[in-house]
Amino acid sequence: MSLFNLSVADTGAQEAITKSLSKIFPGVTPDKIAPSPMEGVSEVLIGPRLMYVSNDGKYLLQGSLIDLKTRTDIGEERRNGIRLDALNDLGEEKMIVFPAKEQKHVITVFTDIDCGYCRKLHGEMDKYNEKGITVRYLMFPRAGIGSASYKKAVSVWCSKDQQDAMTRSKSGENVPNATCDNPVKEEYELGQLIGVRGTPAIIMEDGAMLPGYVPAARLVKALEAGT
Repeated sequence: MSLFNLSVADTGAQEAITKSLSKIFPGVTPDKIAPSPMEGVSEVLIGPRLMYVSNDGKYLLQGSLIDLKTRTDIGEERRNGIRLDALNDLGEEKMIVFPAKEQKHVITVFTDIDCGYCRKLHGEMDKYNEKGITVRYLMFPRAGIGSASYKKAVSVWCSKDQQDAMTRSKSGENVPNATCDNPVKEEYELGQLIGVRGTPAIIMEDGAMLPGYVPAARLVKALEAGT
């Protein structure tokens, strides 16, 4: 069942698109095929992945879909909503959260234990929190599943005090190895699906993704501007 409430494309387009995509993604069925703002092209969702495919199934569009009249990136606006839906589906219980005492904004950050700029961001956690920004972490070990960074992420997640373990690991300390049921693999795969290519990757309140480290003062301005 799809989580995205869109009108459904006509049956002929659905069949043509599904048939074509099955050759590219064997065994994968689109979650939703719906009309796009561009005539003759449908919006296709496979999990949180968005793509545009011609209704005859012959062409797949990559990159941005720009409305030249309004000069807005329609594709990116849709991706923003999809990212938020994906994070809501995952649930905050699978995140390591550093809450602000007087919360004004919430960001979600895909992080790598060994990433230098991730450590720089974490080193300013007090500044983010003081400015009313709650930071929710998801693990994204760039070296992949089973890597040293992945194992560190699992150990942090499985620690009794996750916040303390995160802070110590970001400071270069060795956190005792630990294993348990954990969402690290799920978070890493989610990041790949929604377009995370490096860390830190900051998901804003409107679903926009900011790549890289952003100082607290500049981040507040971006949040207040809604970008």
